[in-house]
Amino acid sequence: MQKNLIAYFSRKGNNYVGGSVVNLPVGNTEVMAKTIQSITKGDLFEIQAAHSYSNDYQKCTEEAQRELRENARPKLTDYIPDMDPYDTVFVGFPNWWGTMPMAVFTFLEEYDFAGKTIVPFCTHEGSGMGRSERDIKELCPRATVLKGLAMHGTYVSEATDKIIQWLDKEVDLK
Repeated sequence: MQKNLIAYFSRKGNNYVGGSVVNLPVGNTEVMAKTIQSITKGDLFEIQAAHSYSNDYQKCTEEAQRELRENARPKLTDYIPDMDPYDTVFVGFPNWWGTMPMAVFTFLEEYDFAGKTIVPFCTHEGSGMGRSERDIKELCPRATVLKGLAMHGTYVSEATDKIIQWLDKEVDLK
């Protein structure tokens, strides 16, 4: 039987949603990750940078842009001790400056994904997947990277049916 991991990076607090900066008690990507987890019955793992990003939305976007420009690899607070049991790894993140947050790059470079299937999903406010699928393929060339799902953050809490349709179409969960 296939074993699934849902690894995600999410940011609660001040976020840009529906044209305004609002305070989210739970980040949109975490909501989406937990929906995928409830459907797939996989293990859930939160990717967290060891340093905290600013609670101020504008400052956080500047930090994210600086990390991208510097090609930074932020240290993470925790790692998966053994990736071997997982056949499929769902990787979730908000779209930051056209791709994944750099902490997700750190996560993906930590493991050998040879022979595994990576399924990206992201939340955004209009920029879709950006170049993240291409970046994942470059970081994990020996993995099979499936077509991801980009979900507008404004609608993620009502997206269970759309997520189920995407999983049925793109992912073999047997």
